[in-house]
Amino acid sequence: MAGKSLAAARVVLCLALVMLVSSVAMGQGNDTKIGYQMPPEEIASLIDAPWTPSVYVSPYRDWMLLASWPGLPPMAEVAQPELRLAGLRINPRTNGPSRGWNASGLTFKRMSDGEEFAVTGLPEEPRITNITWAPDGEQVAFALTTDDHIELWVTDTKSRVARRVSDLHLNAIYGSPFEWVSDNTSLLVRSIPTDRGDPPPDQLVPDGPVIQQNLGRVAPARTYQDLLENAHDEALFEYYATSQIVRVTLDGKVSKLGAPGIHAYVGPSPDGKFILVETIHRPFSYTVPASRFPLRSVIWDMKGNDVYEVADLPLAEEIPIAFGSVREGRRSIAWRADADATVYWVEAQDGGNAGIEADARDRVFMLEAPFTGEPTTLFTLADVRYSGVTWGDDDLAFVSGWWWSNRNVKVWRVWPGKPDKEAVVVQDRSFEDRYSDPGTPVTSYTRQGTRVMMTADDGRTIFLSGEGASPEGNRPFLDAYNLETKETERLFRSEAPYYEDVVTLIDAEKRLLMTRRESVTEPPNYFVRDLINDELTKKTDFPHPTPELADVQKELIRYERADGVQLTATLYTPPGYDAEKDGPLPMLMWAYPQEYKSADAAGQVTDSPYRFIRVAWYSPLLWLVRGYAVLDDPSMPIIGEGDEEPNDTYVEQLVSSAQAAADEVVRRGVADPDRLAIGGHSYGAFMTANLLAHSDIYRAGIARSGAYNRTLTPFGFQSEERNFWEAPEVYFTMSPFMQADQINEPILLIHGEADNNSGTYPLQSERFFGALKGLGATARLVMLPHESHGYRARESVMHVMWEMSEWLDQYVKEAAPMSLKSNEVAPAATN
Repeated sequence: MAGKSLAAARVVLCLALVMLVSSVAMGQGNDTKIGYQMPPEEIASLIDAPWTPSVYVSPYRDWMLLASWPGLPPMAEVAQPELRLAGLRINPRTNGPSRGWNASGLTFKRMSDGEEFAVTGLPEEPRITNITWAPDGEQVAFALTTDDHIELWVTDTKSRVARRVSDLHLNAIYGSPFEWVSDNTSLLVRSIPTDRGDPPPDQLVPDGPVIQQNLGRVAPARTYQDLLENAHDEALFEYYATSQIVRVTLDGKVSKLGAPGIHAYVGPSPDGKFILVETIHRPFSYTVPASRFPLRSVIWDMKGNDVYEVADLPLAEEIPIAFGSVREGRRSIAWRADADATVYWVEAQDGGNAGIEADARDRVFMLEAPFTGEPTTLFTLADVRYSGVTWGDDDLAFVSGWWWSNRNVKVWRVWPGKPDKEAVVVQDRSFEDRYSDPGTPVTSYTRQGTRVMMTADDGRTIFLSGEGASPEGNRPFLDAYNLETKETERLFRSEAPYYEDVVTLIDAEKRLLMTRRESVTEPPNYFVRDLINDELTKKTDFPHPTPELADVQKELIRYERADGVQLTATLYTPPGYDAEKDGPLPMLMWAYPQEYKSADAAGQVTDSPYRFIRVAWYSPLLWLVRGYAVLDDPSMPIIGEGDEEPNDTYVEQLVSSAQAAADEVVRRGVADPDRLAIGGHSYGAFMTANLLAHSDIYRAGIARSGAYNRTLTPFGFQSEERNFWEAPEVYFTMSPFMQADQINEPILLIHGEADNNSGTYPLQSERFFGALKGLGATARLVMLPHESHGYRARESVMHVMWEMSEWLDQYVKEAAPMSLKSNEVAPAATN
């Protein structure tokens, strides 16, 4: 009873605080109203630097398609109308996603001689998405967005001319609106029904109240956003999500297939004779997103007739919040990549509840065409949750699974053509232990456009590639793995001073490898590496996008926390800087905490000292050109070994990690202890506020798009599985909102007004600022119109950089000297 009374008291206190802060904030109104500002020119020029093209390698690795990008979009584009329905964000003008990135040009590059061919026939300032090679490696399809609809276009390696396939308008709110059929002459397309009419009109006068009820069911849910709220939302969702599946040939012939519906997925079988269609249907929900709505999965023939119903799953509002819990019934339904037309799926054997004991967790089934027999059991996962299958052939597939509580990952080799044969464990380790990761199988395209494991030596050898985490930093590798002897041969490993990762294996027998190589001063470019003759041939020549940063100094540093945990960070200093001659600099630290069950895993190196210094708009490295040193991604591990939960000592460990980082950069003479700033985005913003509340290490903080009151995410957050009522002290102590009276350093809060990330409601920053303002703290709140969890419009990004630059200069760089205070952990606020 005492525990329940304490929890109840906490809830009452939290509600009272929220109401008090709300009244304070609303009563005082806005402090400032200014237009969009520009940061210093040296920062603005880095943000506007040209983007490196994206590379799409053809299925047969003989062509590259280079997609160029226009940079940040203007606010006029970001501010277009947007519907937020059932977890989706829809542009009602185009019937596509309201947020995304569009390529602005395409260029073919022939691998044999490097000759480039610009794709012609595109409209001016095209907005290109969903770039997809055909299985034959000669044609490319893509979506092209206009002001009021989305079209299907194609081009090819011979003509290099882009053309519109038909006058269909695509429905693109559920991923790519088209899929190639393996005949290379047609595509399955989700189009807008030609007869759907006008959207449901706004209902200004309601028919009655909106009512939800629960009759004793246990139905916890994480903090989702953009949910349906009323019958009008339901009608809008149904209107914009409904599509008509059609088959479109490259000469423009259109054939309707089946009835219109909310088709969330459409996938042709590898042999092109069947279609797997997943369709959402009513009843909808106001508490979970569309991904949990009722879902019917059915196999059609190529005329749109039902052949086999795989599943019809009910509304899933009651999935437990224990990590690894899933919905009941057949899920993860897909085609076998190595077979003509075999569907496979997974079924939970524990009711989908990861929080209970069970003899088995998941079972994988298969059923081949014509789908009239009984499903075959491929494999049963006893103690881990299914995570995927990598297919090879009837004698080779890898089934993988994971389990959260012990951080375990397992991989088995199975024989799909002999499902009764005993599976062989090929991997059993902690997924936190990056050093032990043996890599993932290299795959290649089949003639039907699917991807299967690449083999050699008559199927006895597969190839594994990975990031190659090591105490020296990440060193990507390629291994040959003998399936019979289980012996591994190292074929390639990235060598200093380069970071070189594996893109694909061009020819397994000839050991020809495509890699993407970079160094601190050389931008990423693509190479072909001949492993037999030890030859390296450069295939692209992308220039340095920001030559003004070419001489920035970068170092991967190691240091130790007070409890002995090993920590790392990447230290950057401005070009030409010398600590002995120039003395300590103001420093910006930018971090993101990570939970672990192992102190050894927490101390592993997670980066490479040889990665190229690429400065995106969100990077703290922008402040190198303003005379700051930058400590990027200093380790902030939160560890809970054995039965301990990491967050039980979150504050103590966080402050200890931050103190260790500060001590190290001060010891090196790089950073001025009186001029340290801390910043972060999302969970890094949460970290920033906690460090200001519980320590005096920093002069100021910058918190972007964070959550600060964990009672507003009562059914878990980040890696916390327990709900608020199970661990009220943890939720309370970890919430900077509850410790706002202890924040005595300036804090800049930035948040997108349209943030849709789970838990980081804009309300979080508004209420936190209200508390700080009511308590007399030095704080500033910047709310960005039309921006979500990450920011997109050039005007928004430039303004954010201006805000940060002004804040750092005023409260850190130009701050008056002060003696470094004692950094004991401040006690949490009490009742």
